[in-house]
Amino acid sequence: MALVLGPILKFCGCADGMWAVSALAVWTGEVAPAVTAAVLPGAAAEVRPLAVESRRLRTRLHKRAVHVVESWRFTIEQHATREQQVQYLVDGQAFTFTVPARDSAPTCAYTSCNGFSDYKKMKDIPQDPVWNKMRDNHAQRPYHLLLMGGDQIYSDAMWTTTALNDWAAAPNDKKLANKPITKTLQTEVDDFFFGNYLKVWAYPHVARMFATVPTVMMWDDHDIIDGWGSYPDKFQQSPVFKAIYNIARDYFLLFQQHSTSEADVPLRLPSQPGFTKAARIGDYGLLVLDLRSERSPEVVMGDQSWQAAYTWLESQEDCKHLLIMSSIPVVHPDFSTLEMLLCAMPGQQELEDDLKDHWLSRTHQWERLRLIHRLQEWSQRTGGRVTILSGDVHVGAIGAIESSQKQYKGKPITIHQLTSSGVVHPPPPAMALFYLEHVGDKVEQLEGGITTSMYKFPGTSHRYIGARNYLSLEPDRIVDGRSRNRLWANWYVENEAQPYRQAILPLTD
Repeated sequence: MALVLGPILKFCGCADGMWAVSALAVWTGEVAPAVTAAVLPGAAAEVRPLAVESRRLRTRLHKRAVHVVESWRFTIEQHATREQQVQYLVDGQAFTFTVPARDSAPTCAYTSCNGFSDYKKMKDIPQDPVWNKMRDNHAQRPYHLLLMGGDQIYSDAMWTTTALNDWAAAPNDKKLANKPITKTLQTEVDDFFFGNYLKVWAYPHVARMFATVPTVMMWDDHDIIDGWGSYPDKFQQSPVFKAIYNIARDYFLLFQQHSTSEADVPLRLPSQPGFTKAARIGDYGLLVLDLRSERSPEVVMGDQSWQAAYTWLESQEDCKHLLIMSSIPVVHPDFSTLEMLLCAMPGQQELEDDLKDHWLSRTHQWERLRLIHRLQEWSQRTGGRVTILSGDVHVGAIGAIESSQKQYKGKPITIHQLTSSGVVHPPPPAMALFYLEHVGDKVEQLEGGITTSMYKFPGTSHRYIGARNYLSLEPDRIVDGRSRNRLWANWYVENEAQPYRQAILPLTD
């Protein structure tokens, strides 16, 4: 047996004081890896072995060797008052992860954009500095969850390393839309996605975090193809695009969800065609929106998926703080002027495509407004705080949605948006950052007295972090002398010693 990839941890749920995690690995040979797990001893406690459930997910031939994808699931009874360390061994190699105390808010890391479209441009840029910061912080205050908001891998090299090079040479050729996909090309694309996951997720800086923090992942466009869902219908519905999507979905399910079918995706909400998921962890809620599976130039997420999300949301009566993962920012400046500027700048096609793929597109504004209204109404009814986590735009930022009409017990309702991007992808060019700061003080006026705006980072004069970063979400801990149920957002930035900080206060004490 030879271990090719893994282990990769996945958060599977939390209910009745039980914390469920799966570990996935890829191996070759005839004998599966031996896996055991146990809760490590705390004060006046002994090691407690855990039952391990194994599951064969997939077997396939890759590069003349049979690769087996296997997962193992552990279910841990949470301690009433303290977090616990779980150690698991894969063929004798030990790894640990940390489970929060029962009903406690989890400490989380949030990332997006774990790569770059053109790897030739990345050859002289190290990919590990921000991941290394995360590792060091994890050693000081363990993360219970690693939230990944999209672009976990980048599929862009597929266009030049497979027989798709005719599309790359003439991407707007209408004749290509009707071109059938051959079995050879389908095999090449399948091999590309499988190999890409094996390569990128085996990087040491990624692998050590995946092995020690349970993940919650949702895909974005680069996990499929750049701009997926925003192409004209003739291309979106073409045989080649459909085949790419189906292959990308299969590997998204396998490597990001530890599943082989839609029905097996952990935390997935029922009665929807996409992969929107949700979980309750103590007084915290986590709602993860799938904004790619049903994406079109007119729709971000389909009606059934929105209904599944809203049905879950309305059932959360006693949730003190709701975290919503939206791969694209709900609050961000209008990019129309910047798009016109970029048309005159050589080499900015990738950034231009990203800017056109946002909530502020005219065709998406009603869907966006409906989401904002539903979140504010839930917060007004329940007193629960809502915070949106987002990425994609390759900067760090703080946005806010406020209303002059909706209040809770006399307090105005503010929904914060915390944007972190990218953990590997470089920031936009200086001209784009200058533009963002120039328009950053503009307040967007929506109906019903609702406004959106971008905040300056506390203690600074700027609204955007123009460097690679990740976000650390740290709830108050009694052990630190803090008991006000605040959430501390910390942006850890490449080449900066101190993080940018923002406190998110509860609506109710």
